[in-house]
Amino acid sequence: MTPAKQAGPDGQVVVHLDRLLAERGMTLTELADRVGITVVNLSVLKNGRAKAVRFSTLAAICDALDCQPGDVLTVRRT
Repeated sequence: MTPAKQAGPDGQVVVHLDRLLAERGMTLTELADRVGITVVNLSVLKNGRAKAVRFSTLAAICDALDCQPGDVLTVRRT
């Protein structure tokens, strides 16, 4: 699967949740339960349709996946 992308003025924010979940053998539902957000909201982020993400949510995702924010989100310059 290709990572989800959100266009920005200077590039694209690329979301790597699919890869991280696959590497950890975790489902989106399991991550949503661990983070304490709905599967729908997590899916919006995963598919690159989120307009924003709270730092507390990003930190909870990183805790659940044992990773850093840069593992979840990167910027691809255009």
